[in-house]
Parts: sequence; C-alpha cells; structure tokens
Amino acid sequence: MAEITLHAETGRPTGSAPSRRLRAEGRVPAVVYGLGTEPASVSVGWRDLRHVLTTEAGLNALIDLELDGQRKLAMVKDLQRDPIRGTVRHVDFLLISRDVEVTVDVPIVLHGEAERVQASGGLVDQVLQALSVAAKPADIPTEIAVDLAGLDIGHVIRVGDLPLPAGVSTTVDPDEAVVTAHVASSSAELDAIEASDAEAAGAQAGAEGEAAEGSSGGAGGGEGGGGA
Repeated sequence: MAEITLHAETGRPTGSAPSRRLRAEGRVPAVVYGLGTEPASVSVGWRDLRHVLTTEAGLNALIDLELDGQRKLAMVKDLQRDPIRGTVRHVDFLLISRDVEVTVDVPIVLHGEAERVQASGGLVDQVLQALSVAAKPADIPTEIAVDLAGLDIGHVIRVGDLPLPAGVSTTVDPDEAVVTAHVASSSAELDAIEASDAEAAGAQAGAEGEAAEGSSGGAGGGEGGGGA
C-alpha cells in the first residue's frame, strides 16, 4: 500500500476557541500518539486530509506524517465529524511501525452477480460489512473481495471462506456469516425484487432503444451519402 505525505503543524493551542479559529482557517485540530510517545497536539490542512481520506485505502491509508522536519508512519485512529455537516472536526493519528502488525477493519466488497439466486427469486444479504484483521502496514488490503458467482439459495459465505491475502489474519469466528442467500419470504422483499427486475428491464429497454435509434440514424446517413 502506497504512503501519502501529510504535513502537520505542531504547537497547536488547545481549547474550543483556538480549535474554532483553526477550522475557520481551513485546518483540522489533531493529536498524534503511539509507539510510547507523549501525545502531541497538532493541526493539518483540511484539503490535504481530505486527499488522504479519499484514496482507495480510506481510513486505512498509510500516512507519512511530517512533524517538525521528521517523517513518521501513521494511520488515522479516530475521526470526529460534525453531526450535521459531516465535516471533520478532529482527528487522532496513531504512530505505527512497519515491522509490527496493526489491527484494522477492512471493508468486505461483493463482486459479480448471484445469477442462480436471482433466477430463483431470492435475495442476497450482506451480514458483515467489514472484517477486523491483523497485518503489517504494507500488507493491509484495501478490501476483501467476495465472489457471488457461485452463490445459490440456502448458501452462506462465512468468515472462514474469505480469501485473505498473505500476511493477513483475523480472530473473528470463522463460522460467522458474511453473506446469505435466501428465498424472499415477505411481500416487502418480493416488492423489492420486482422493483429491481423492473428497473433492470427498463434500463435494458432504454439501451436497446438508443441502439436502434443510433442504427437508424446511421442508415439515414448512408442514404444521404448515396444521393450526393
């Protein structure tokens, strides 16, 4: 996983009023701790922090934190967001070592289509959204992929079935369910399936209509060329 450089200004004054002034200046109050060091109050630029948070690694991004001319490896440990605006109000950075495993939550992402489940009028439910794993910083995956292609009604994909990369482990119960496939058992679920099928059919009809229209336009252009 690539490391992203982020500059942090040290010597940040603490308290509500100084923090408000920092946010007004486009900066985010933060604290840095870990590896036996004393917690240090710092601030980072909001635009720079947003860049860090929007990479494919998300909150698990490896940060090359610049502190007083020194670079230290860190990760985001905690974020405090404004409950209304959703903007970041405060961030905790945890200093880490490249040679020591860290525990992080990695998102579980579904890939492919469960065609046999859909053909049977069933539903696919993702029960577990993220998996707690331990790995050295360089081995942390951006996601854990789950292939739905072979899924059928009644099947359950469990933690023990997940394809963890080399150097990655988990202490989560291997029998814990990640994805289940079952027959729709309520009118609400049936309505959801019908709505999904109707939406898919509408999208296909729209695409076919556009293709037919484009084909018709192409034929007309050919006739015009012949007349010339």
